[in-house]
Amino acid sequence: MHACHGDFHDPGAVRIDSHQHFWNYSPQEYAWIDGRMQRIARDFLPADLLPELVRSRLDGCIAVQAHSSLQETQFLLECARAHPFVRAVVGWADLCAVDAEVTVARLAGNKLLRGLRHIVQAEPDDFLLRPDFQRGVRSLARHGLVYDILIFPRQLAAATRFVQALPNQPFVLDHLAKPDIAHGERQLWERGLRALARHPNVACKLSGMVTEAAWNTWQPADFTFYLDVALDAFGEDRLLFGTDWPVCLVAARDHAQVHDLLANWAAKLSPIAQSKLFGDNAARIYGIA
Repeated sequence: MHACHGDFHDPGAVRIDSHQHFWNYSPQEYAWIDGRMQRIARDFLPADLLPELVRSRLDGCIAVQAHSSLQETQFLLECARAHPFVRAVVGWADLCAVDAEVTVARLAGNKLLRGLRHIVQAEPDDFLLRPDFQRGVRSLARHGLVYDILIFPRQLAAATRFVQALPNQPFVLDHLAKPDIAHGERQLWERGLRALARHPNVACKLSGMVTEAAWNTWQPADFTFYLDVALDAFGEDRLLFGTDWPVCLVAARDHAQVHDLLANWAAKLSPIAQSKLFGDNAARIYGIA
């Protein structure tokens, strides 16, 4: 893996993109990047993101795992160490392993690691209910780490039972559980999202939506229902803005288009609520100074 170098500081309020990725592209490691996604089949590193953050007046980001390996987690931590604008890392570890607690403790020794994630959307619907997985996740709370939940709407019921079993663990739902916006999926998703949101230890990232809509033909109005439901369900203290860059580039012009989509929707909120959405909640939940 390449090392990363750079620096960026903004003296203003903390504005954070809570969900983005870096990678050194290889077709083997990132096999989920298929033929329709050639635009992102290349390296994406902090130097590529920095101008986008500056353009949207964002002063930091959270780098999230996209490949299930400890090597990638170390690569992301190196990026964060070399680039102060990468405020935190949500990495990966095998939380089903018998020695998961040891691995989590070791990773938590690096204060830039603020959470872990598993690509549960690719697992059986009941994966979150596995006792070995829950035992691994249970070790996060004692190190002050967040667990990011990446699922599809059909897995929301299992996710609700999962967070109920771990009431002391902070959770963040990624991408609103990826509703099928292109086909107008609403009922099952809304019911599941509201049930999950009743648990106060769960927050939600308003991220990853453009790739669930009709690529390149979506309109801002396509997202209003989903954003309004998330706001009503989670409230202004448990919503986080994220772009899912560079994955968003398969369905959006650039990082700024995704930022502006959220900013325009959020214009109806109070200035305080907007500050929470665009950075304060992420800083609080992930423990970013």
